[in-house]
Amino acid sequence: MATSTRLLHYSNPFFVSIISIIIVYLLIKLCTKPKSSVHYPPSPLALPIIGHLHLLSSSLPKSFQTLARRYGPLMRIHIGQSIFVVVSDAAVAKEVLRIHEGEFASRFEFGPAEYNIYKDAGFITSPYGTYWRFMKKLCMTKLFSGPQLDRFNHIRKEEIMKLLQSLMKRSREGKWCDLSAELASLTNNLIFRMAMGKRFSKDGNEANEMWKLVVEIMGLAAKLGVNEVHGLLKKIDLFGNGKKLREALERYDRLVEEIIKDYEENGLDIGGGNEDLMHILLETYREKNAELKITRDQIKYFILELFIASIDTSSAAIQWAMAELINHPKVFKKVREEIDSVVKSNRLVNESDVPNLPYLQAIAKETLRLHSPVPIFHRECTKDCKINGFDLQVKDRVLINAYAIMRHPEAWSDPDKFLPERFLYNSSGENNGEYLMEIKDQGFWFLPFGGGRRGCAGSLHAYLVTHGTVGALVQCFDWKTKDGEKVDISVGSGFSGAMALPMECYPVLRFDPFQK
Repeated sequence: MATSTRLLHYSNPFFVSIISIIIVYLLIKLCTKPKSSVHYPPSPLALPIIGHLHLLSSSLPKSFQTLARRYGPLMRIHIGQSIFVVVSDAAVAKEVLRIHEGEFASRFEFGPAEYNIYKDAGFITSPYGTYWRFMKKLCMTKLFSGPQLDRFNHIRKEEIMKLLQSLMKRSREGKWCDLSAELASLTNNLIFRMAMGKRFSKDGNEANEMWKLVVEIMGLAAKLGVNEVHGLLKKIDLFGNGKKLREALERYDRLVEEIIKDYEENGLDIGGGNEDLMHILLETYREKNAELKITRDQIKYFILELFIASIDTSSAAIQWAMAELINHPKVFKKVREEIDSVVKSNRLVNESDVPNLPYLQAIAKETLRLHSPVPIFHRECTKDCKINGFDLQVKDRVLINAYAIMRHPEAWSDPDKFLPERFLYNSSGENNGEYLMEIKDQGFWFLPFGGGRRGCAGSLHAYLVTHGTVGALVQCFDWKTKDGEKVDISVGSGFSGAMALPMECYPVLRFDPFQK
């Protein structure tokens, strides 16, 4: 006992001396460290290892919005071992997306790249270069051009009719439906038929199999927490989700390879303007004189990106629009009256009616403002430059918080309220609603599909599907929630803007478009 007491007596000064030496060393290092000429954006105090994870909630866009109110519209955030520069207002977004567009035309791999079997084969995530420019040109001239989307008009109409039939069956049986699942199925079938219509007509089950695989892949990617993607654990598959993700991608790869072989074995020369996206991609793949030779992996990953985008954009936008309409019965009534005045009561609303339905269009825009399917989009700096008076350097990763920008009180009156009237304009082009947007550079306050040269190529398709589907659901049904009077509009965790809970509703039949 006495020996232990003496040891403790001598050890205390020893440890105090060691700690004192460390503190003095750190102070000397701090004071003698040459001052950097780089003027970084402001940043909250970061903790060792975890960075700013302690300041972030499950809703990252909202967390970034809260921090921006204190640290400004351009700030540095440390997430584990990764450093990001976060943009939170339109003026700074304009600098990134227009004034310095060339320096921010590239993207970095933001998701779980460690387990992606198609690493470096993506279009959406590819750096700005020859492949991206080639695929962008292909999208704008062939894949998502106006004439090509017009050719898919009958597909959109047929799939909306299938959705209505399913909901009418539920209505007649007095059963509730999972509207989220119904809408995800709609957008999946749309993309499958647009991408691989030839195969869809041969085996309809493959569309369902594809949907299940895409949902599984998205779910597993979401389970890889922020720290597993950007922190110390990014190379340690702690819970096995990385392995499961890779296995799901391999199953997807085998399915798409079978489909590609079927196209190749049964001929690609159908002509007549009836080519689906796979035809166009494979023709490009086998063209000897193409300006760029694309690979099979690039084709497969491009198709996967399309499916993921359809669930994350079109499906999510329609879900949010219906949730807001159910929760705002006056708005629901107003848009129904508009549809009835244009369509009358003898046919279903269709795409050609949309130019005469400004309130329906306003609802789509207001939904995208409040519930952007991609609330945060990302860029990578390719050249040193100054943004908002601060220095950004090569390889800096930039996150543009569209959620915060589209809810900024400088641009939007009552920014957290669902007010479609703010998007109504009179014949002179002025806003004729109570909620006038007194803003400059409106395009940079409204970024539901990103901006600049990396903006979403499928935005026109998303609007077409949203207008047609929401119009039909409003015209044909009254809606009651399964539990309670309102739809729970809680947002899911992470960077996604998806709803946290499925929409479980009773469709009450009002108009049957199948009756002559």
